[in-house]
Amino acid sequence: MVRLIFLSDFTEAFPHILLQGILRYAKENAQKEWVVCRMPPSFKSQFGIEGVLEWAKNWKANAMIGRFDNDENVSLLQQNGITVIAQDYKRRFTNIPNITSDYLLTGQMAAEYFLMRGFKNFAFFGYENTVWSDERCIGFHQTLDKAGYGDQFHAYTNQQLETLWYYDTTPLVNWLQSLPPKTALLCCDDNQGNKITEVCKFSKIKIPNDIAVLGVDNDTSMCELSDPPLSSINLDIERAGYDTASLISFLMKNPGAPYHDVIIKPTSIINRISTNIFATDDKYIMKTLEFIHNHLDEPLGVEDLVKRLPLSRRLLEIRFKKITGQSVYQYILHFRILQFAKLIQESTKPIVQIADEMSFNNYANLSKQFKLLKGCTPIEYRKKHQLRK
Repeated sequence: MVRLIFLSDFTEAFPHILLQGILRYAKENAQKEWVVCRMPPSFKSQFGIEGVLEWAKNWKANAMIGRFDNDENVSLLQQNGITVIAQDYKRRFTNIPNITSDYLLTGQMAAEYFLMRGFKNFAFFGYENTVWSDERCIGFHQTLDKAGYGDQFHAYTNQQLETLWYYDTTPLVNWLQSLPPKTALLCCDDNQGNKITEVCKFSKIKIPNDIAVLGVDNDTSMCELSDPPLSSINLDIERAGYDTASLISFLMKNPGAPYHDVIIKPTSIINRISTNIFATDDKYIMKTLEFIHNHLDEPLGVEDLVKRLPLSRRLLEIRFKKITGQSVYQYILHFRILQFAKLIQESTKPIVQIADEMSFNNYANLSKQFKLLKGCTPIEYRKKHQLRK
């Protein structure tokens, strides 16, 4: 039997989704029963790691996932036969496995998303000295710098993680008001994204017209409660829960064996109103971009766009590439493949059927282009990222 203590903040969506993956592993591997105790961080704050250990011993826990501080002596738990995995809080641990993420890739994904929407000014809102905030900021800035926009970047990381519920409004408002018009703002998570939408609302800063706001985690309740609803980067958290349970089972059978971190991958960007804009004053390119994004399920060619505009094909191509950095063909293909990826992640339909419904007539070529963009075939992508109902 696995008696697991899950020490985390269950007011957030992340541990709930992670737990879904753990329970799915438990059901699929029914030879061993799993019992889970959800322990709030306040218990550790009150009684310390020694109090957690005492409770764990009385409850006969043999595994623990915890949101630990790096100066806490988690080896006490290991010395008492408890398999321990850290949920990223401030810094990664070096002596136990971590449930962590490819934060640099998340920042890169956000930058590429904003660049393809024509933005020239960028900002980041995060926490101070926190690994997942720091690395998302680095990935975001590095990608912008490579694209030639490193100097058009602004960051605000004056808040400590311990006081995430509290913030000083005045300096944040002053910073937001100092940003150039049509700024693309990445928030380190949906909590910070929700905070930005709140501050912008009473400061009369318009979202997305003045600032387009993107969060991370796709905490649906948080995103939909934001005004306007918050776009967010979706993470494959449930898969990470499954992999965490698998790692716990392995380490319980093989104490002292080499271990690895559980890496959560970003999968897609869920578009909501907070980023529903293209940063261009060119009304014809704006019209073109809106038409493309409203017809991603359909095959589109340059001629389909030209006949809706008082522009020649050559002039459209020149102006489009100047704003988006891509040709019309490349842009359409990129976002149609992203739409295809979203559908094979969300749907249980056969992949070839989805391709046919989107009028991708050459599946072999689609699979090749998909692999170039996503790093795996459509079948592999579905196996890794399909959302469980």
